[in-house]
Amino acid sequence: MPEPLSQLDAVTFGEIMAMFVAGQSGPLEHVTDYRRALAGAEYNVAVGLARLGHRVGWVGRVGDDPFGRFALAELARHGIDGSHITVDPVLPTAFQMKGRAHGDDPEVVYFRSHSAGRGLVVTPAVERYLTGARHLHATGIPPALSPAAREFADRAVSVARAAGLTVSVDPNLRPALWDGRDEMVRAVNDLALRADWVLPGVAEGEILTGRSEPEEIAAWYLERGVRMVAVKNGAHGAELFTVDGDRFACPAFAVDAVDTVGAGDGFAAGLISAALDGDPPERRLVRAAGTGALATTRRGDQEGLPDRAELAALTGLPLRTRTEKGTVVSG
Repeated sequence: MPEPLSQLDAVTFGEIMAMFVAGQSGPLEHVTDYRRALAGAEYNVAVGLARLGHRVGWVGRVGDDPFGRFALAELARHGIDGSHITVDPVLPTAFQMKGRAHGDDPEVVYFRSHSAGRGLVVTPAVERYLTGARHLHATGIPPALSPAAREFADRAVSVARAAGLTVSVDPNLRPALWDGRDEMVRAVNDLALRADWVLPGVAEGEILTGRSEPEEIAAWYLERGVRMVAVKNGAHGAELFTVDGDRFACPAFAVDAVDTVGAGDGFAAGLISAALDGDPPERRLVRAAGTGALATTRRGDQEGLPDRAELAALTGLPLRTRTEKGTVVSG
């Protein structure tokens, strides 16, 4: 493994999966042409941050198999630090099959029930690694994978908070991975209520809070100690609420959407990137919405994630250029 980066802007953790994307339309059982790629909500966020010039690390486990080696190579290609990835000698890397759809959510089938990624383990080395970052991003997926992964997520958030990192949580609800809805709501909210920023979709927010309107969903979290809530509402855009009483709205950007999977992860990457750059809340929301929109413009979970020039061209906001000495305003 390479040496870890001396200073990370952000770190995330979860399960990475090989993905076979259908090259033709129709039910997956009829598809004969597939393209290999990678999937995983947290991995998507890491790629999005890396493309926006941030120093980012990803923590997880892969199998000692072709899919695992492919994942390690892709992480390195994107410049994502993988120095704390464990290669499991027994359990395999998970994979999924993804259908082809235009604008709608495609069919996705998972093969992850006995995967290496479920075996996340807290170690002192990983705890030290987390404290070397400025920000931790978590989702509601690892707590659903296994008791060990749930413990890892809980400990990672606790360590990050104690070390002074900012923490974001995207619920990323996956009901099929849970034994029941009540358990899912309790576990995900336990994580979210210890975050600085929570990023639910409207449908997720209704499940988690029992409230249906964006301002009501946000209020539920803000009343319980969260400092900023960004509520995603698909084609209706997104809204951002702060503990100081600020409320901002951003309409959806007009793009030619061909694959909606990964849009929420792009949204998270854009928001985190803007926060790391020191942007005020309103600009964080615009950059988040723009990154999420561009994520839908190419087939694949990460292929549409933009660099800074592409994001600036869509949003009309000047972005800062990352340099070895820090962040400077571009001309």
